[in-house]
Amino acid sequence: MTEEYERTQVIVVGAGPVGLMLAAELRLGGADVIVLEKLPAPTTESRASTLHARTMELFDSRGLLDELGPVPNDTRGHFGGIPLDLTLPGSHPGQWKVPQDRTEALLGSWAHRLGADVRRGHEVTALTVTDDFAEVEAVGPAGPVRIRALCVVGCDGEHSTVRALAGLDFPGTDAVRELIRADVAGIDVPDRRFERLEGGLAIAARRGDGVTRIMVHEFGRVAAPRASAPEFAELATVWKRVTGEDVSGGTPLWINAFGDVSRQAARYRDGRVLLSGDAAHAQMPIGGQALNLGLQDAVNLGWKLAVQVSRKGAPGLLDSYHDERHTVGRRVLSGIRAQALLLLSGREVEPLRAVVGELVRGDDARRHLAATISGLDIRYDVGPGAHPLLGRRLPPTVLDRGAGGTVSTTQLLRTGRGLLLDLSGDRARADRLTAVAAPWRDRVRTVAAAVPDDGGLSDAGAVLVRPDGHIVWTDSDGTSPETALHRWLGLPDNEHPISGGLS
Repeated sequence: MTEEYERTQVIVVGAGPVGLMLAAELRLGGADVIVLEKLPAPTTESRASTLHARTMELFDSRGLLDELGPVPNDTRGHFGGIPLDLTLPGSHPGQWKVPQDRTEALLGSWAHRLGADVRRGHEVTALTVTDDFAEVEAVGPAGPVRIRALCVVGCDGEHSTVRALAGLDFPGTDAVRELIRADVAGIDVPDRRFERLEGGLAIAARRGDGVTRIMVHEFGRVAAPRASAPEFAELATVWKRVTGEDVSGGTPLWINAFGDVSRQAARYRDGRVLLSGDAAHAQMPIGGQALNLGLQDAVNLGWKLAVQVSRKGAPGLLDSYHDERHTVGRRVLSGIRAQALLLLSGREVEPLRAVVGELVRGDDARRHLAATISGLDIRYDVGPGAHPLLGRRLPPTVLDRGAGGTVSTTQLLRTGRGLLLDLSGDRARADRLTAVAAPWRDRVRTVAAAVPDDGGLSDAGAVLVRPDGHIVWTDSDGTSPETALHRWLGLPDNEHPISGGLS
């Protein structure tokens, strides 16, 4: 008897940057994945154009930067339109200007090379979840399809179909203020960096190809629900009221509006249904944080889900995705709400802007905000231990492997496996660590190297690093890594895989 549905391990709905990043991470971990995208072709719209330091480090740890090629870098950022130096210790300080269509093309090519099955022109219409499987129905170019998997992940944006079909709560507030933005050819206006005029906020930046991105907000104008993108005539009218300049003769290449919506799913995981990116959190994309937050969701989730669907995951591994990323998302959304208040309020907010401007001239406040925006301040709760790096990212560092030459920590993570890194210089201890990790050899790589006195690594002795680059164990307290290996990388090869549902 022929089955009426296809089978895979994971269904990802949405082939934007977050869905493609997740699909590639799943394939790195050995999981089978089908991606369903309702658009028939990749977007050509530039949309989000900023990658922050932590995202660039993650791209480096997957070997993607060479393919991305040279991109403009600027250490100048902002907090609610107030200038902020984003320089912090790390390999990619500041912000990097990459149009979203270029990021999407990069991740799509990578996911394809890794064997992800990306199906465009497929609109999801139904979702069934049982104790044993998650099944999606969709309408594709050839008609209806049914696909059954162990789980489904919604990466399908702020108006997520998966979230709606699963009935997941999405509390928060809708937009009351908005910015209209467009890429426009054939206009000549002054560059403006968050220029607050009498009637509103104006932003303009001319690219090397002559196209100008403009954004405008009129103080006091209330955002109305939109069923589609605004007309260019509306943008031109608001721009003229705010700046006095006429851009109506330009040619819009792309236009949209975005507001100060702030919503976050109550749970990023509900059994066999998970949410990532804007499906999990909707926010005003100030300073590019929305895209970066979503990409980092995907990197946190991908390896965990791959371990789990292999039936080797330890109980609680998938719940750690919600615990870790919901906490990060809540903090980022709070910061974005503060920025929206500073950026889009009228003259009444000027005293507050003046105070914040004074504070960020001090290095402590500047570094605090820069780390939050760049994603470099994240510290997950990974269990007991006193070392200051526990739960934080592995600092990008060049290691000395003796006769093996030098290697960067990001290069060591490119396989998508965990990393057990011995820094003691004691060959016998390194051999013992290798033996301890042997039952997890398919999920962790053991490397012995010397490290300069840099980034706090030199006093760690040895560290266990998850595939997403976060440190979950150090031997500074004299413990063995076995407990951490089991918790984060699952059952050793000499134990039977877990049967039944996702734990």
